[in-house]
Amino acid sequence: MTITRTLRKFGATAALAVATTVAAPAFTAPAQAAELPYGQDVSNYQPTHDWGASGADFGIVKATEGLDFKDKTFARHWKELDKHEVVRGAYHFGHPKNDPVAEADFFLSVVNSQPAEKGDLLALDLETSDGKSVEHVNKWAKTFLERVKAKTGVTPLFYSGYAFADQYGKGLGEYPLWVAHYDKAKGTVATPADWKSWTIHQYSDAPVDQNVSALSIDQLRALGRS
Repeated sequence: MTITRTLRKFGATAALAVATTVAAPAFTAPAQAAELPYGQDVSNYQPTHDWGASGADFGIVKATEGLDFKDKTFARHWKELDKHEVVRGAYHFGHPKNDPVAEADFFLSVVNSQPAEKGDLLALDLETSDGKSVEHVNKWAKTFLERVKAKTGVTPLFYSGYAFADQYGKGLGEYPLWVAHYDKAKGTVATPADWKSWTIHQYSDAPVDQNVSALSIDQLRALGRS
């Protein structure tokens, strides 16, 4: 995942241009940001990623997209994360043109087909409006997140780029924020929309998506399955 492959090529500049037009809230960097738990996220673009050599404290991997795309590398990544005792999570890439309940149920059907462990995280990756209005996308996200929480008891993370989250994320502050902002040093990102704090900051996409968490590993696990 990253702020879509198109944005990866052109978009960091475009997205951040939007972000800079929005007055960002005051931000106090976490103490000793360099020591924050480190994580990576991958998908079928990194089919043989070596979690044992990754140095990651946590890893979040793509499971599904839309209504019918199953990431063919999900099962392998899921197993490897458990093998190397890395806190793990699964994410779904959402498309607001579809039924959010159907997408949520599809995501959970794939995730639930694999062994579950206490502390497993769930996340919605939302980077596209599919041409829909702000109101539609916002309601779509709320419905998807509420469905996952109702079915699992887990409060899923919400992932997006800063500018997209600021535009479409109003009223989603109860969901832990996983925000991408590559022009900010790790652990120094502000919070968009109604969020008062961030949980994970994706600060780079090279050579893979890299993240830090404002939470300790135990706190991060507490957001997952019980």
